[in-house]
Amino acid sequence: MQKTDTLYTAYVEVLKEELLPAMGCTEPIAIAYAAAAARRILNELPCEVCVTASGNIIKNVKSVFVPNTGGLRGIPAAAAAGIIAGHDELLLEVISKATEAEQAEIKAYMEHTPITVKLSDSPYIFDIDITVKSEHHTANVRIVGHHTNIVHTEKDGEILLDTCADTPAESTDSGICDRSSFSVKTILEFVECAELCDIETPVKRQIDYNTRIAKEGLSGSWGANIGKVLLETYGDDVKIRLDANQGWHAREAVELLKRLNEYDIELVEQPVRRFDFEGLKYVTANSPVPVMADESCWDSKDALRLVSERAVDFINIKLMKCGGLWEAKKIVNIAEAAGVEIMLGCMAEESGIAINAAAALGAALGNITRADLDASFSLKALPYEGGFTIENTKDLVLSENPGLGLVRLKEEMFQ
Repeated sequence: MQKTDTLYTAYVEVLKEELLPAMGCTEPIAIAYAAAAARRILNELPCEVCVTASGNIIKNVKSVFVPNTGGLRGIPAAAAAGIIAGHDELLLEVISKATEAEQAEIKAYMEHTPITVKLSDSPYIFDIDITVKSEHHTANVRIVGHHTNIVHTEKDGEILLDTCADTPAESTDSGICDRSSFSVKTILEFVECAELCDIETPVKRQIDYNTRIAKEGLSGSWGANIGKVLLETYGDDVKIRLDANQGWHAREAVELLKRLNEYDIELVEQPVRRFDFEGLKYVTANSPVPVMADESCWDSKDALRLVSERAVDFINIKLMKCGGLWEAKKIVNIAEAAGVEIMLGCMAEESGIAINAAAALGAALGNITRADLDASFSLKALPYEGGFTIENTKDLVLSENPGLGLVRLKEEMFQ
């Protein structure tokens, strides 16, 4: 795919369409947006409101908090917020400028104005139809397909806009940009060749907004407070590790890691493709975050190349990946000679038997300084007795029994 291709331009436009700032959950904000547009067309405060929406919208909005409303939730609150405090030119930030006085007005408006909600029989998954009435006038706005796609407006029976009639559901639901020719293959091609300068504005905005949201989540009281509780329980020494899973190009990785470095990242795992040794070397040389190889180190030959070229700071060993204990020990010896520490990882399909073997290796060799041996934790039952035990929810304690510490196989599980 070339930058001059139509598909390349289409993917760039889709990112601009999808990565829009939104004030809160997007479905209630879409209702607020439609209500604000309807109020603007009506040109006066409605004394009656009817929201007709598809089942999917009703399900997603009925119990959701609407931001800038003082804790109100649901479809009536979203519609009232758009009518009282909405600015539809702000799109999904339609109620971002709501003042404290307007928040009080929203609540009062809901108490004195009938706002009815009806289930639409529309074939569209995303369908919002809002009708507002004053003493002498009526206005209607309909959104179909995606959050800001107004397809119909009218006032007092006069149609102002109508782009939805006789439009197939699949094309209406696809958004502004035609996505009918998109495929997994072309998405991958776009990912491989996309220039950061073409997508920089929406992507950087997302990073900035999500970062600010994360910081607020750690400092304020929101939801289940999971991040805040973890920090209060374990302190600031909780380690953050990233696993890019071969998802970045080298220069892209360095740029991202420089931005993320303020969060005290312990290490980043496999930032580039498995065979991109030069890219891995570039990231290690230029990144403020230490780099660990995973897919780039399958055996001792890979390990020797990585350490001799100073391409990594750490190596992740997985017994199923390298072929067993003997090859794993060779990798550990090579890394130790070069001053490169080892982390023990595991594959999702490994049983507790393999985890026992990896844990034994980690206990025996001093250069193994980290471990992520959790593959068997999600198993309903283990097919053996004995082996390691778990203490303090995170410590693997090896058995005193010989070998891997296994006592017997549970034959009843194999019948």
